[in-house]
Amino acid sequence: MSKIKLIVGLANLGVEYDKTRHNAGAWYVTLLTNRYHKKLKKEVKFFGYTSCIHINSNDVHLLIPNTFMNLSGKSILTVANFYHINPHEILIAHDELNFPPGVAKIKLGGSNNGHNGLKDIENKFNNTNFYRLRIGIGHPGDKNKVVDFVLSNPTIFEQKLINQAIDESVRCTDIFLTDSMDKAISRLHSFKVSA
Repeated sequence: MSKIKLIVGLANLGVEYDKTRHNAGAWYVTLLTNRYHKKLKKEVKFFGYTSCIHINSNDVHLLIPNTFMNLSGKSILTVANFYHINPHEILIAHDELNFPPGVAKIKLGGSNNGHNGLKDIENKFNNTNFYRLRIGIGHPGDKNKVVDFVLSNPTIFEQKLINQAIDESVRCTDIFLTDSMDKAISRLHSFKVSA
């Protein structure tokens, strides 16, 4: 059984960013919250929107920071300190340029690959030993176009693929919270979207 105690979806908040690729992590946490029939509430002291699900007598806190992406660490560190949660007990869901839409993978630690939200989290915790759910959004093919790309909306077809990967990620979340992270990773990493 997983020891994950905090699940975070990275995002830029505001109507203008809601449907942009950079908010894939928040889409996942929102769907997860809904699946457990919970609601996200704004918590000023945590600089974000929070909820909590109860699995096998354990509390798993859910968070979408309401800071901008490159300040995500402030919110996450505040929640982690308040509930005494260690970095390796945190899962960060975020958009991943290196995977195409329809792919999602979980890993522990690793490079931030230039992701500003992850950079800030690493700096605030002085640690990279947290789990990451990487939700594929594709790459524009030119590093100079990345900023505009992540801050724009996916095509309808891309959104369909991303939604399928997020839906499967939520199903796998239930597996790692109730059974094992290895089983969840095995299932998620073998997932194929239906076009």
